Amino acid sequence: MRIWVMIRVNGERQSWYEGMTIKDLLEDLEDSHHYAVIRINDRHVSRPYFEKTLIPDNSEVFLISLIAGG
Repeated sequence: MRIWVMIRVNGERQSWYEGMTIKDLLEDLEDSHHYAVIRINDRHVSRPYFEKTLIPDNSEVFLISLIAGG
């Protein structure tokens, strides 16, 4: 049974459940961007760790895209 609480993702309220990983969040958001880094409560997590990294309740999450230019 999932108990839904809230986190903030890029400043917007988002449902959260215990055991949610970064990968789960991106799937729930149906977000197709290829984020290189996600920041959770001032801690940066790189792509190789998205599947294993749990998001704590009441977290501030920022989805960070890298953009190259020339």
